[in-house]
Amino acid sequence: MPELPEVETVRRGLQPAMEGARVLRVEQRRPDLRFPFPESFAERLTGRTVTGISRRAKYLLFHLDDSGVLISHLGMSGSYRIDWEEDSLTPGDFHYERSKNPVHDHVVFALEHADGRRVTVTYNDPRRFGFMLLTSETELQQHPLIRGLGVEPTGNSLDGALLSALLAGRKAPLKAALLDQTLIAGLGNIYVCEALWRARLSPLREAGTIAGKGGRPTRRSERLATAIRDVIADAIAAGGSSLRDYRQADGSLGYFQHTFSVYDREGHPCPHADCRGTVRRIVQSGRSTFYCPSCQR
Repeated sequence: MPELPEVETVRRGLQPAMEGARVLRVEQRRPDLRFPFPESFAERLTGRTVTGISRRAKYLLFHLDDSGVLISHLGMSGSYRIDWEEDSLTPGDFHYERSKNPVHDHVVFALEHADGRRVTVTYNDPRRFGFMLLTSETELQQHPLIRGLGVEPTGNSLDGALLSALLAGRKAPLKAALLDQTLIAGLGNIYVCEALWRARLSPLREAGTIAGKGGRPTRRSERLATAIRDVIADAIAAGGSSLRDYRQADGSLGYFQHTFSVYDREGHPCPHADCRGTVRRIVQSGRSTFYCPSCQR
């Protein structure tokens, strides 16, 4: 599943194509994806102008000039393809290659900018685990998908004090707690593994052990908060985690995967200069965890 940096890269790639553009028509090619499309989906979007595109956790939010909001999730295999008259782009970079097979093109948006430029944005999703829903600005924060989300891991609000407060008293493994979307929104398996390695914390330790008495910040919580913010920022700057030929909106590849320290590197030496350990893979809650048991404590 695309993680937060990939979704943020998609958002940034879609902005030039969609923000400020009017929707001329919407072609809905099937009745559902993971969920059924909203009633009168195409009609409700046609004629509207996209005033902005934002992100909450792994959800893309398309804000419309009638105060409507289109909520989009990419699921396991979803992507958007942008077709200008002179070029075709697929914004975002993912750990697994995105489909370009037109048989999986499920929604097509035809848009026009104020200067007359026209663009087609196509949603492609072979496995159909993504979805599109409609809500309003006034109801967005109370939408069932949004209201329970925790703090975003991309800003300074996630610091050692907040992390300690969130994790104090929790007996779940640290990695499992970090993947709890009600605590921190948008963190996924790849970047939790990477952040824990940077912070030299074991994914197996009890989450509450990084907090001080009464939930006060500790060196561990400060170190982990910094690692989370930094690994997400580095991945966004690198364009995500493409491993094959997936390209950003400007045509360049995403190369963060070449800087993975532990993820998918089972059996490799730990990259910490002062460690002679070997990266190990274990399974937690059905997901692969990669870490160095020698230096992550």
